Formats: sequence, structure tokens, C-alpha cells
Amino acid sequence: MRGVPRWVAVLAVVATGAVVCAFTVRHAIAPATLMLQLSQTAVPADGFTSTELKITPSNGRPLRDLQVTVTDPHRAAVESVTVEDSTATASLRAGVLPGETKVRVTGRGFAAQELALSTTLDGSDTIGDGTPDFLRLHDPADRIAFRRWFTLLAEAQYFRGPALPAEIDDCAALLRFAYREALRPHDAAWAREMALPVPASASDIQQYQYPYTPLAAALFRVRGGSLQTDDLGDGAFAQFADVETLWRHNTHFVGRWLSRARPGDLLFFRQDGQRMPFHAMIFVGQSQIELGYEQYVVYHTGPSGRSPGEIRRLSVAQLLNYPDTRWRPIPANPGFLGVYRWNILRGAD
Repeated sequence: MRGVPRWVAVLAVVATGAVVCAFTVRHAIAPATLMLQLSQTAVPADGFTSTELKITPSNGRPLRDLQVTVTDPHRAAVESVTVEDSTATASLRAGVLPGETKVRVTGRGFAAQELALSTTLDGSDTIGDGTPDFLRLHDPADRIAFRRWFTLLAEAQYFRGPALPAEIDDCAALLRFAYREALRPHDAAWAREMALPVPASASDIQQYQYPYTPLAAALFRVRGGSLQTDDLGDGAFAQFADVETLWRHNTHFVGRWLSRARPGDLLFFRQDGQRMPFHAMIFVGQSQIELGYEQYVVYHTGPSGRSPGEIRRLSVAQLLNYPDTRWRPIPANPGFLGVYRWNILRGAD
């Protein structure tokens, strides 16, 4: 048998080399895979529990331009991403809405990867005051942001004069309005609608934003007792609450000395014998609208006869020397119930 022609052997070698070369080039230019591993794939929707996401490349290539995002920021948030050459760790914090969100990871030279993170309803009430723990603001920065937004919004209504939102018709309505709007995302459209007299300097609350909680728009507890799972959907919470309900079920006692008050705290009064015996004022502290060191309270007088009432702002000195002693916030006044603080700030400060 005669041998294989030389040209056939050469052609075979060339073909084999081409295949190897093509495979090598394809392997080199094909996106590598990012391998993802969560330390916990399901976490309670409590607003503070975290899980770690480990990210490693399939080929050991260094990680460049790594991005970690979530499809639903109300169910989880990316708190931090740390990259060390060819490994990365992302910290993901649970939101307060239960459900599933996708975590998406991209990086230069890698195909995008996704995995699911589930958050489960958290019905705990560690203090036993009826307020769900997912509403309590756990981060000090969030508590500061709430206080600044709440007091700014309340004081800003005083400067609007008669051009108040129609819903603000008594002291409880002012509290509900400022509370709800403090918890919203504060974008440009919101700012135009609010017509704030000064630019806001506070950041948004990060733990949750109204109305993206299991309670949706029903922010206020309207009956007593510690939290039960059924309370989240059986009418224990509502959008409306009068001033007595806000006092009894949505705030807690701080003291009877005004010196205990911090910006955003409330002063409650009870004047028996009146048609509407309960009344509330907001302790603003120093103004965010006018320069100076004076401290203020803001309140709505409520309707009287044919008058719809108005929002007033008094300095603390004016209030302590108010002509009608029933409205002085001092321990000797039996009509002064004391200084109270919102339950969402309870257990932290």
C-alpha cells in the first residue's frame, strides 16, 4: 500500500491547527460566567436583616466595573459591594415588603447573571405597643431624616398661610400630613407639589418609603393591644386617626418637662368639658426656614364657629408664658398630658 500523499498530511495538520485556533479564540473572546452564591436566599422583611452575596468569575479573571442591582428596591437594597481582584462580596439588606426580587450582577467581560432573593413577612412587635417592627426606624440616619422632614413639613404649612392643603383642617390632620409626607420619596415632582419655602437638606429615609410597606397607606394604629398577624389586614391600621388615637396608639410617653422634647416630638393636651378635648402641638426646635436659635412649636387651632382655624407658630418662650395657662406645657398644668414620641422612633432614642 502506498503512503498518504505529502500534501494530504500537510492539509490535515493545517486543518487541525485551524480547529484548535478557532476553539482557543472563541474561548478567549466568549464572556466568562459569574458564579453567585447567597448566604441566605430568604430573609425576613424587617428592614434590617442582611445577607451576603459572593461573586467569583469562572475563569479567575479580575473583576472590573462590577454592578450589583435589585429589580425591586422596596424588597431589598444593595448596601455595599467590595471587590478584591477576582472575588467580590455584596451586602444586601431586606426591605419591608415581602416577596421576591431579582439580584442582577454585571461586569466587564462577563455575561450578566441573576438570582432570586425572597423576603418573608415579619409580624414581630418586640416592644408590644402594637407597632410592627418593620415600621420602626432602625438606622440612626433614618431617624434623623424623619425628624427633619416631619418638622420641616409641619413648619412649612405655617408659611403657606391660607393656601393649605384641603386635608389640613385640625391639629391631627397636620400631624398625619407631615408624618405621611416625611416617609415619602422626595423627588422633584413631590417638591413642586409641596411648594416648600426653602430647599430641603435631609436625605430620604432608606428603610422604607410610603406607601411601600405591608400596610400600604394605612399608617396609623387605631386600636390597642400588641401586634397580631391578623392586624395587618383586619382594620387595626388606617389612613385616618384622630388626635386621641394618635396619642393612645401611635406615640409613647417621654416626660412632662418640655426640656425632654426633641425635634419632631409632640405635646398633647386634654381639656375636659370641650367638644374636642384632645389637642396636639409639634415641637419643631430650631427653624429650618428662618435663621436663628429660637425654638418653636407649630399647631393647627382647629375650627371654631365659622372659622376654619389656622396654623400657628409660637416660640417656646411664648408658649410657656401663654396668657391662657391651660396651654402651658408645664407639669403643674393638669391639662398638659406631656411630651410624646412617635412609636416608629421607639426603642432607639
